[in-house]
Amino acid sequence: MESRKQDGLYKWLALLVVVFGTFMAILDTSIVNIAIPKMMSVFGVSADEIKWVLTAYMLTMGAVIPLTGYLGDRFGTKKVYLWALIAFTVGSALCGFAWNNSSMIVARIIQGIGGGMIMPVSMAIIYQVIPQEERGMALGIWGIASMAAPAIGPTLSGYIVEHLDWRLIFTINIPIGIVGVILTAILLEEFPKRPTKGFDLLGFVTVAGGLGCILYVLGEGNSIDWSDFTNIFLLITGVFGLILFVANELTCENPLLDLRIMKIWPFTLSILISSGISIALFGAIFLLPLFLQNLQGLTAMQTGMLLFPSAVATALTMPIGGKIFDKVGAKPVVIPGLILLTYGTYEISTITLDTSANTIIWFTVVRGLGMGLAMMPSTTAGMNAVPAHLIGRASSLSNVIRQVAGSVGITVLTTYMQNTQIASYYRISEQFNWFNPGSLQLFRMLQGMFSQSGISAAESQGVSLGIIHGLVQRQAAMLAISDTLYLTCLIALVTVFLSLFIGKKKTAQASGEKPAIMD
Repeated sequence: MESRKQDGLYKWLALLVVVFGTFMAILDTSIVNIAIPKMMSVFGVSADEIKWVLTAYMLTMGAVIPLTGYLGDRFGTKKVYLWALIAFTVGSALCGFAWNNSSMIVARIIQGIGGGMIMPVSMAIIYQVIPQEERGMALGIWGIASMAAPAIGPTLSGYIVEHLDWRLIFTINIPIGIVGVILTAILLEEFPKRPTKGFDLLGFVTVAGGLGCILYVLGEGNSIDWSDFTNIFLLITGVFGLILFVANELTCENPLLDLRIMKIWPFTLSILISSGISIALFGAIFLLPLFLQNLQGLTAMQTGMLLFPSAVATALTMPIGGKIFDKVGAKPVVIPGLILLTYGTYEISTITLDTSANTIIWFTVVRGLGMGLAMMPSTTAGMNAVPAHLIGRASSLSNVIRQVAGSVGITVLTTYMQNTQIASYYRISEQFNWFNPGSLQLFRMLQGMFSQSGISAAESQGVSLGIIHGLVQRQAAMLAISDTLYLTCLIALVTVFLSLFIGKKKTAQASGEKPAIMD
């Protein structure tokens, strides 16, 4: 097997195998959302019931990801990856043939078991197969799948829902999954198992319970009811569970997630940077469709097509960023990338209701270029500092932290947007009164226009007030989205500051027990 690992063809075939699975798994985190109204109609269920189609998948992923490091050591990375692909493909088939909401939720749980394992295991495979001097390029190619899929998902989903059968959102995974399973079985060699002294049951229970409670609440997004005691109780329970988990992992001889890896500064720094990038990425993916669809009146398909060039920009620059990293290290490519990301995000935060589509495309492309340059090199620099025997555990830990950071970030941005919209609405409303000449003139103009159309005075007054109310709401929503995008820009700016602490030299892969530290 060692000779095959050194073979130039084998390592790129192995990369192809993991790109297959990663793209498929991540695509399903964003492709389902647009089909939710259609499923509500088909299954005859309410919003509270259908939300479990999304929540079940996310909660399952959150519970499974911490297990992947242990499972890889116990059974071998190839076997775990193969099981993950099979579970995801079977779950996708069951989703496509679901006959009611309950069967769809069960199918999504099965799908989430596979989806939760695919990404951390595929990253571990890359680090085991690809030599350190080519790892940046390889992760850049792999990153195309992990970063482009969330942007492609809504576009593809919008087309399928509008023009084809909505069940294709799930069944399209079946042939892709079958091909992935066959390629994995034929092309991928088994990796040596690592000795495991026991399963950290307490660690699994506390992290699964803690993450489950937190992700359940955060998974409701902009519909979280903070006045509901259940949500507060679940958040407190989740935080308490994670505190117990941390205490257990730091004292356990064989922890489920080795938090002591966080002592390796380049690895911790890479997690902080990549978490900030993820918040900036998903923040814009969440906010821009609201602006384009709710305020500018575009369809889901039109919105997806408008945002698609930024995904292409990211896909094109990821291998380039990886190649530059292989030659000169992380710092010279990560800092310019994060500056582009911050600049593009700032310009997007200045958009108005009159901003043209071409302007939005241009600045989202700038963001995409920065994202592609910065994301994988920052991650690779941190993982290269981890000892080889801890790569699987480090990959699991990195993915868990990024998922939680992304969920927390989206919830914070959503809450901030809602509060800002309410405050903006009241502030603008105060300016519309009978003592303000401008608002009085607008009201009389609208009333006169409707009166000329044959509408009675009483009706024209009501319609005019309704239009003014709608204009105020629209402007308040615009200001809220703009302010929230500006907050996202500040988060991106923090990552620029953190990137200044990246070592100037490339990090050599640690092979022994002691971690390599970046100069």
